[in-house]
Amino acid sequence: MTDTVLIIDDDINLLQALSSRLERANYKVVTAATMTELAALPYTEIDHILLDLKFGDTNGLELIKPLKARFLPKNLVILTGYASIATSVAAIKAGATDYLAKPIQTQVLLQTLATDDTLSPEISAQPLTPAQLEWEHIQRVMQEHQGNISATARALGMHRRTLQRKLSKHSPIKQ
Repeated sequence: MTDTVLIIDDDINLLQALSSRLERANYKVVTAATMTELAALPYTEIDHILLDLKFGDTNGLELIKPLKARFLPKNLVILTGYASIATSVAAIKAGATDYLAKPIQTQVLLQTLATDDTLSPEISAQPLTPAQLEWEHIQRVMQEHQGNISATARALGMHRRTLQRKLSKHSPIKQ
């Protein structure tokens, strides 16, 4: 029996790339690039869900519980280009089974889908760099302020534009 994977991402190029990779690995793939497409999907069991953390204007964390209730997946994996410890913890607490940073290697994705276990974080012996610590702190404060840039900037004591510049850079955390 072939497992079904639902990919929810607003990046059409990534959606197509992931879809073709998974189809080559003998998965049945269903996709949704908008909330309208997601709402139009039939209420059937889905084996695995790959969910973008920033799905359009929606925070993917808010979709975890409704998606799990609707589709009853074995795995619900958060994919993000903005990986941080704060969002990974929030995702796992919300019910995600794993959390992966984009771009994702096909082999890592296939290994993640092959397991029914929840995330088992690897503990690094390397201490975080100052840039990584700053990134983690910003992400934690941003999470506390529900992603509100202005409120986060005020809480951090920095100008909103400075915070936006810091966020526009890629995460300094190595995957």
